[in-house]
Amino acid sequence: MQLLVVILKNEKLMDSILKQLAEEGVKGGTILSGKGMGEELMNMEEVPMFATLRSIMRDEERESCQVAMFVIRDEQVVEARETVKRMVNLKEPNTGIMFVLPITYVEGLGK
Repeated sequence: MQLLVVILKNEKLMDSILKQLAEEGVKGGTILSGKGMGEELMNMEEVPMFATLRSIMRDEERESCQVAMFVIRDEQVVEARETVKRMVNLKEPNTGIMFVLPITYVEGLGK
């Protein structure tokens, strides 16, 4: 088993990715809302180097992201990764990231 993690800045793409992965046999996942480290640093008053950025960003829409996590079988990993790469160009800056981690123990997946 492996954990596929997809973090996307464009939240609208997540629905399409979820539908496609479900069609390919990915049975479930967990979707979380998040924000990047830069956004959090800008909110910290004690970090003076972000003061200029903070003043610029006050009027702009704050960027959030979605974090999707899927526990999938080893044989599903390549197809799932390729599906995500077909639907979003992760080589573009500030788009998102995807990674896979091995799972040595899992419980609660059912059959």
